[in-house]
Amino acid sequence: MKRFVRRAVVTAALAAVPTLFGAPAFAAATAAPTTPAAYEAEVVKLTNAQRTAHGCKASRTDARLTAAARAHSTDMVKQSFFSHTGSDGSNFVTREVRAGYPRNGAAAENIAWGYRTPQQVVTGWMNSSGHRKNILNCANTAVGVGVAYTSGGAPYWTQDFGRV
Repeated sequence: MKRFVRRAVVTAALAAVPTLFGAPAFAAATAAPTTPAAYEAEVVKLTNAQRTAHGCKASRTDARLTAAARAHSTDMVKQSFFSHTGSDGSNFVTREVRAGYPRNGAAAENIAWGYRTPQQVVTGWMNSSGHRKNILNCANTAVGVGVAYTSGGAPYWTQDFGRV
């Protein structure tokens, strides 16, 4: 399965934020069926395993970042698009602030689609230099993950990072 990477600059004050996407996987997921919340928690667990293996502390899950991530994934599914820019023109900082996260703590965002399992999406992000930088940035101390599904079952993933 091919994966493509696109970079988008959010603002001059923010670093380039990578985007990861690919055609939906048609093979059955190897993990037993589970809830979206369980998949989100597994992405956090796998992300933290990568962080600790590379010398960072595990990030704590933040409900505000989770809300922002879920809202963005849902927006992408409902409005049929894939971008760091929301259907209303928002960027990840705006979405995190809307969810109650402090503006000065908004740090980064990873998005992906078509990965059927938490392991697949984390592996995809780790194989992309920009996404890997976001995951392994030890200054990012908080994380939230959101997954939403199209009517055909294709997952859209968002991972938001914070520093407070």
